Amino acid sequence: MYDFPNSSFVSAFKAYDIRGQLGSEITESFAYWVGRAYACWYRGEAGSISRVVVGSDARITSPALKSALAQGLRDEGVDVYDIGLCGTEEIYHATAFVESVSGQAFDGGIMVTASHNPIDYNGLKLVREGSKPISAADGLEQIKQQILDKNFAEVNSATRGAYYRSSFSGEYIRHLMGYVDTNKLKPLRVVVNAGNGAVGPTIDAIEQFLPIEMIKINHEPNGSFPNGIPNPMLLDQQAITADAVKKHNADLGLAWDGDFDRCFFFDEKGEFIDGYYIVGVLAEAFLRKGDNDAKIVHDPRLIWNTQAICEDFNAEAVESICGHSFIKKIMRERDAVYGGEMSAHHYFRDFAYCDSGMIPWLLMIELISERNESLSSIVGERVAAFACSGEINTKVVDADATIATVEGVYKAGANSVERLDGISLDMGSWRFNLRKSNTEPLVRLNVESKNGADEVALHTEKLLTLINA
Repeated sequence: MYDFPNSSFVSAFKAYDIRGQLGSEITESFAYWVGRAYACWYRGEAGSISRVVVGSDARITSPALKSALAQGLRDEGVDVYDIGLCGTEEIYHATAFVESVSGQAFDGGIMVTASHNPIDYNGLKLVREGSKPISAADGLEQIKQQILDKNFAEVNSATRGAYYRSSFSGEYIRHLMGYVDTNKLKPLRVVVNAGNGAVGPTIDAIEQFLPIEMIKINHEPNGSFPNGIPNPMLLDQQAITADAVKKHNADLGLAWDGDFDRCFFFDEKGEFIDGYYIVGVLAEAFLRKGDNDAKIVHDPRLIWNTQAICEDFNAEAVESICGHSFIKKIMRERDAVYGGEMSAHHYFRDFAYCDSGMIPWLLMIELISERNESLSSIVGERVAAFACSGEINTKVVDADATIATVEGVYKAGANSVERLDGISLDMGSWRFNLRKSNTEPLVRLNVESKNGADEVALHTEKLLTLINA
């Protein structure tokens, strides 16, 4: 029924997931063979695989891809539990915390989603037991090779896996509510922009437990995305949320990508908040709960604000290479309570070290309520102390050569040079990180300063001139 895909599918295997263009890279046949290859790889790793939970986002093509994926898993003898329309974190939650109908934990989970990518894209995110990540370094390459090798046994109908339609929404919502004390929450007015992605039903389910007024826009899941792709990093999408915040005189604005594993914030003025400062705010939210000897993991692009907040609470700030598999690994090793990337991925120890787009805003409304301050005030003091450029991407011919050139110019005057992820140079009152993209001919620049925005602008311009030379 499902022919082997041609070799063009290999480009869909990325560093942390599978993602590509429909038709040329992502097809139902491809999804079927991913299901089979995943089961074969897992069996080789763990000895057996019996139960996998699957779900899909709101894209029109996602249900059919999920059906083919399920067929592949079942043909390898795996029982499939389909939770339907959901967010990626619901797959994480089910895999890590929920028992199947047989009373046993799930062996893994697969989400069909292309998140914020264009409408003609789709993909898959895969995890193993306990929602541990599967990345290029931990399984994806082997799964790809298995399909290329066409190394599969004949299907045995007698051992074919079962299929169950399931729902773990109640358990998931109860888990989310464990992160906040609703008695502390003020009756805030909050704009929630679902972007016609998958998050709308989850917002509806959680609303009853919160003393806040929700102004819902683009709320219904709609895979044709009539109001644009749910990608809050796009300026036109940011404008939709910002305008609604101002129109409704809201205290806060929230927007999500298609599978809602990332949450984006707007203050009461409708201003979009850079993800770097959100990392610091969420670190504070956890540290205020009094976790002794807490550890906070952050990426190396922009660091001073997060480190300063950790110092204020006598906590330890831990740097990690960018990327969810690296962040999750070091969080597990150090038992960190929270980890954050400026890309709006936020990870939580009590959520199996996985990223969530729901926990961040719950913590945020609790912090705003506790401090009795606006988000603009909370963030504004941090921006004043540690101004930043935001991430600036530049196309280059040779990323490694560009980074070497920049380091050669600046290293003599640097207090320190670090190479954890690209290069990070501490220049005294300011610092910068320059790293290359894993997937594109780009370098990514971030600059921050203790002396305000003018110093950031000055050095950013000099660095970009050198990069573009």
